[in-house]
Amino acid sequence: MFLEYQTWNVQFEFLLTFKVNKELARMILSDKEEILKVIETFFDVGRSKNFSVLREIQLDSPEFSSLSDVPPYSLKNYSDSIALEELRFSSISDYNYEIKDTKISIFGDLGIVTFVLNQKGMLVDNKAFTGQYITINGRATFVLIKKNTWKIIHYHLDKISG
Repeated sequence: MFLEYQTWNVQFEFLLTFKVNKELARMILSDKEEILKVIETFFDVGRSKNFSVLREIQLDSPEFSSLSDVPPYSLKNYSDSIALEELRFSSISDYNYEIKDTKISIFGDLGIVTFVLNQKGMLVDNKAFTGQYITINGRATFVLIKKNTWKIIHYHLDKISG
């Protein structure tokens, strides 16, 4: 068991040289690393515009909910959240984000992630052919549940004034 004596990075690089499948690579990642990857994947949609990914990383369940500081302010369900996320990310070109001060806590099959989130991009009005550069400094809390893989079951995005 040569791999047992190697650091995690060496183990991962070693396994990648054998072109392991995604499932095996996922098993190697620690829960915290996997959770962080889900969060990054969520915001990477703003860059890639690959909206189908949002359905893969969020739990389609009556228990799903989201809150945000942009209208509508009400608690949103899975389908409303997906629609609003697609609208939001499709309206911002040259999107970029930075996640800082991340704290991940795991309680069995439940993970809670808090972080500071800085987002930038060009808010585009396709009807008027205009755009406005925006910078959003905020905070975020995501709750994930492990169902074979980690899935988002709740999130709350909040702007920081100033």
